[in-house]
Amino acid sequence: MELTAKLVDLHKHYDLGSVVVKALNGVSLDIPKGDFLAIMGSSGSGKSTMLNLLGGLDRPTKGEYFLSGKNVATLTDDELSAIRNSLIGFIFQSFNLIAQYTVLENIGVPLLYRPGYPAITPEDQDRCNELAKMVGLGERTDHRPYQLSGGQQQRVAIARSLINDPAIIMADEPTGNLDSKTGEEILGMLKMLNAEGRTIIMVTHEDEVAEQAKNQIFMKDGLIAGTGIFKG
Repeated sequence: MELTAKLVDLHKHYDLGSVVVKALNGVSLDIPKGDFLAIMGSSGSGKSTMLNLLGGLDRPTKGEYFLSGKNVATLTDDELSAIRNSLIGFIFQSFNLIAQYTVLENIGVPLLYRPGYPAITPEDQDRCNELAKMVGLGERTDHRPYQLSGGQQQRVAIARSLINDPAIIMADEPTGNLDSKTGEEILGMLKMLNAEGRTIIMVTHEDEVAEQAKNQIFMKDGLIAGTGIFKG
């Protein structure tokens, strides 16, 4: 079985001076290539810390994390940044769009952080336009975020996450700020991306959202407390 990610006794502790917060306390997990995994749990359970570590936005205090076969702990900051940019696309609950940028410009933001910082080419522009059309915003490429609904802003965020053709999509509460109908549309897009072979790792606190994933884990006190839709 080819793995996207492998976690071995992963810990993440934060030293706040008078107290040490153990956000993750020994997590081991295999995530197969092409999985659609939902990470569930209440506030403070460790699910967001887990996503940050999986996405290479943070490093573990202890343990090993292999991302597409590479040990994250041994990578330099530049190497980790390059892997993040080429391998992972991020979708955030709050969209994180740049207010003064158009739809097209927001989609192209990750291109600005490629190794060597090459200029955006006409081919890059074509790719941005293609992705705008794919998410149903082909007629709104010159609009700015304030001119879009929440669902449309999340569609821009999805297109942006795909600009570098990543193998992995990390989604942090991607439906959290959306009404139920729009949330279903966004989940449908994630399912479509998963059907194309991309690995989707999604944090959510909603059972009905997690049920749309292939697999679920439930976090509690920095540990995996259960698999599947977990009650209690």
